[in-house]
Amino acid sequence: MSMKGQIAVITGASSGIGKACATELAKEGVHIVLAARNEEKLQAAKAECEALGVKALAVHCDVSVESDCENLMMQAIDAFGKIDILVNNAGVSMRAVFADLDLSVLKKSMDINFWGMVYCTKYAMPHLLKSKGTIVGVSSIAGFRGLPARTGYSASKFAMNGFLEALRTENLKTGIHVLTLCPGYTASNIRNTAMTNDGSVQGESPREEGKMMQPEEVAQHMIKGIRKRKKVIVLTTTGKLTVFLNKWFNTWMDKKTYEFVKKEPDSPFK
Repeated sequence: MSMKGQIAVITGASSGIGKACATELAKEGVHIVLAARNEEKLQAAKAECEALGVKALAVHCDVSVESDCENLMMQAIDAFGKIDILVNNAGVSMRAVFADLDLSVLKKSMDINFWGMVYCTKYAMPHLLKSKGTIVGVSSIAGFRGLPARTGYSASKFAMNGFLEALRTENLKTGIHVLTLCPGYTASNIRNTAMTNDGSVQGESPREEGKMMQPEEVAQHMIKGIRKRKKVIVLTTTGKLTVFLNKWFNTWMDKKTYEFVKKEPDSPFK
């Protein structure tokens, strides 16, 4: 299935998985609407897409603000007249024990990861119904297995998975395709920008980023999933194993997940 000439709106498109989705879709001939908060990185990502021979539009957007999401879709329609693909990728992580957590951190996790997806999907929906397009939610293994010290992040991703499953079922007869994309650990800046217990930025990643799946590979899996109209894609061997074991050996996985997080540098569990 050729995607040439389609229009994709991508949130969190200035870096990591979002930027990779933009450039990989551009290679397929898809015109790109890039949304993010970092204006400088956003313009650089736009230039990369245009260098691949497609049209690109950069829109400053904070997905936690409903009016920003409405404006994003209005600008996409004004520029291109339609929306074929919506990639809800914008997200934020956190690392802190709930007992020590300022509740504003959990709220921000939900506002960006969950409500940002809801707002964008709501305002793109009329246009996606016309094009019989695709809605992608970039979720996480943390949407299947609750991670200690990531209560807010896990809650937002569980909410995302439930929303997308319900939305997919609602639209069995409308022609809209809904894909839940769940990467495992992927090289990106999401751990560097993760919030600590008081909302400050973590800074250093607790993981070896170079050994993880690269964002371009995630984007390629997403494109295959769109073509084949997949419902759910779980990536990496560890990710698939985690989902399987958590379903059948949940108590054992509680212990293993705790031990796994405890081994992280500067882990809150000593």
